[in-house]
Amino acid sequence: MNALLARTFASRLFWPLVMLAVLFLINVIAFPGFFAISLRDGNLYGSLIDILRNGAPTLIVAIGMTLVIATRGIDLSVGAVAAIAGAVACSILLGSAEPGNPGVVAIAIATAMGIAFVLGLWNGLLVSVIGIQPIIATLILMTAGRGAAMLITEGQILTVNSPPFKALGAGFLFGVPIAVYIAAFVVLLAGVLTRRTALGMLIEAVGINPEASRQAGVRARALLFLVYTFAALCAAAAGLILTANTMAADANNAALFIELDAILAVVIGGTSLAGGRYSLTGTVVGALVIQTLVTTVYTVGIPPIVTMVFKAAVVTLVCLLQSPTTSDALRSFRRRLALRAGKDAVAV
Repeated sequence: MNALLARTFASRLFWPLVMLAVLFLINVIAFPGFFAISLRDGNLYGSLIDILRNGAPTLIVAIGMTLVIATRGIDLSVGAVAAIAGAVACSILLGSAEPGNPGVVAIAIATAMGIAFVLGLWNGLLVSVIGIQPIIATLILMTAGRGAAMLITEGQILTVNSPPFKALGAGFLFGVPIAVYIAAFVVLLAGVLTRRTALGMLIEAVGINPEASRQAGVRARALLFLVYTFAALCAAAAGLILTANTMAADANNAALFIELDAILAVVIGGTSLAGGRYSLTGTVVGALVIQTLVTTVYTVGIPPIVTMVFKAAVVTLVCLLQSPTTSDALRSFRRRLALRAGKDAVAV
């Protein structure tokens, strides 16, 4: 029993799950119908469905960010890539005589994803070939990308009317939001590629010791190209969902600060920013914590001016509980309890 408790407390998922449960409890107290799910016109509605749907873009970006961070890197450009993807898709739809044609929508989506692929290659080139530090390399695209999105939209908010495109962000399939299916597909794809093949082990090897992995024959450059390209594609998918949900491309505000939410989700999920071991499951939990935080703000009625402070406080608490210092303190506490229990047993 003690060994089971020790493993439970030692798990990096323990405190994020506890925090998620606490947030759920707060929401239930403030709104008793929080867990209620209703069926209207064949579609599922409710607070939990909203959390899954609205949190899908952050989760998608966070999955790509997890693999980047696992290689001891970081990608600050995902928000800009998401904005570019939305701007490209909307500009193509606006320039078409039939924006509601599924073929035109497919071309718009494919073009946006293709441009994101090129942007991911650009980040990979700067990091793996030229040798620029990841935070600087992606900061370049983070800055220039917003400007590129502004050029595409000509500084205006592009509004489109395309039901097939809108379904990407606000549509349902078999009663479940399409955005949730896309997020689930990305998680499943990343899980299969990294946990059912040697790719995950190679990513961890590069993150733990890039030089040793290179001498062992790992093609680190190709691996970095892969993870940065995958992260850019994830960002583009998230950008398309966000743009489709509002049916408007806003280069300034689209996916604003989503890179920070993604990094927070990764860190809350237990992946170390120092690279190496990572957890896709932890990232999923972290993304749910981030989105539930946003929902809690509205449910409890926290003033908008203190929203970021509340969010920062919760994230800081989770990170402190996960820190090595806290883990060591808990282990020492458990050892003292075990020793005291042993002494009491001997005395009896």
